Amino acid sequence: QVQLVQSGGGSVQAGGSLRLSCAASGSTHSSYRMGWFRQAPGKEREGVATIDTDGITYYADSVKGRFIISQDNAKAILSLEMNSLKSEDTAMYYCAAREEYGARIVSLNQYYYKYWGQGTQVTVSS
Repeated sequence: QVQLVQSGGGSVQAGGSLRLSCAASGSTHSSYRMGWFRQAPGKEREGVATIDTDGITYYADSVKGRFIISQDNAKAILSLEMNSLKSEDTAMYYCAAREEYGARIVSLNQYYYKYWGQGTQVTVSS
């Protein structure tokens, strides 16, 4: 059973930067897809960025060029660097993971992911 524990987040003014981290433990499989999602009040959870075991990344159009997803495989830590933040980035952010077998499927669909972090709030004031 994989456990994901998040840290980081907080409040920042528009144009500022924040960094989120997600520490994974309990993994036994050799290949995982990791992702970051967010959910604003009254809205559905949306995918922000994803990365596979080989470091191949994919971003939602809304954050492309501003956010960077990365992972330290040795330390089992997933990160999300968020730059040029906008008020519309305000949301609860979640990290997620699932085992991948064979084919790598790039997905920002929340239902593709099996394990979830506890969530961390990001608030951007204009």
